[in-house]
Amino acid sequence: MGNSAELLLFSPSMKMADLMNVRPSLPGVLTRMGIPFGFGDETVEEVCRRQGIDPETFLLICCAHTVDGYVPTKERLRKADLRDVLKYLRLSHAYYMEVAMKELTDALVRLTEPCGEKHRSILRKFFYEYKDELLKHLEYEEEVVFPQAEAALQQGRRVVSEGLEENHTHVGEKLEDLKNLIMKYLPPVCGQQDIYRVLSSISTLQEDLAKHIIVEDGILNPIVNRKMHATAETVGEPDRSEGEQLSAREKEILVCVAKGMLNKEIADAENISIHTVITHRKNITHKTGIKTVAGLTVYALLNNLIDINSIE
Repeated sequence: MGNSAELLLFSPSMKMADLMNVRPSLPGVLTRMGIPFGFGDETVEEVCRRQGIDPETFLLICCAHTVDGYVPTKERLRKADLRDVLKYLRLSHAYYMEVAMKELTDALVRLTEPCGEKHRSILRKFFYEYKDELLKHLEYEEEVVFPQAEAALQQGRRVVSEGLEENHTHVGEKLEDLKNLIMKYLPPVCGQQDIYRVLSSISTLQEDLAKHIIVEDGILNPIVNRKMHATAETVGEPDRSEGEQLSAREKEILVCVAKGMLNKEIADAENISIHTVITHRKNITHKTGIKTVAGLTVYALLNNLIDINSIE
């Protein structure tokens, strides 16, 4: 569905029930705007007005959830209500920590229970570290980004979200690493239905967080700054060769990475150039599907490349 199609489809005069059936994620948008169900055959405008929500802003967020690669027009951004965008984002934060992460935590604990102590402790440690990182990221947005956005509009200055894009990347990559670690490297004793349950929870959270980021970067910031930011270039992930084994040299580099060594330190220790180290690291990520240092460390532990005492 392209942008022109959504402009015809998403209208304040359409029935709310029809809109909610367009995509499974849209009922989540409804709840995060503080709009209750039970709206009968009322239109989007009627439901939103009754709840004190701007209909165009509500539809703008629905578009971000529905249309792949959606880029709102400047006119639609100009009409949007910043208060409603922030309300959606803040209620999304509450959902992540009070619902989504709780469900994922329960599923992961159940999954890892039959694993040996080694696998159980390693995977849970990685997950809990990710959970803490996500919480810190959300707190940063609550305490810095959102108040900054509100103040920027009041004072007529541009918002500065330094480091936000990098934080977004780290949050997404570590969740992808967790999924790959579970899919590829768990022992056979782990229940298949439990694995499926965890993977489903991760995939749902990934998609939701991706839309959350789109609303922040593609709607919130342009509204505050009163103009569209340049569309970020999307970099596709490389194709992964499943089952491809690491070479002996790549394992050596991986061990160094897991021990916390920097590229220059690895180059000096292995008597190779930094460029070669970087190439090896790209190959390791390509073969394992794991991007972050924390994820690679877990991979190395699960595959007996290092001992847990060597990184403590």
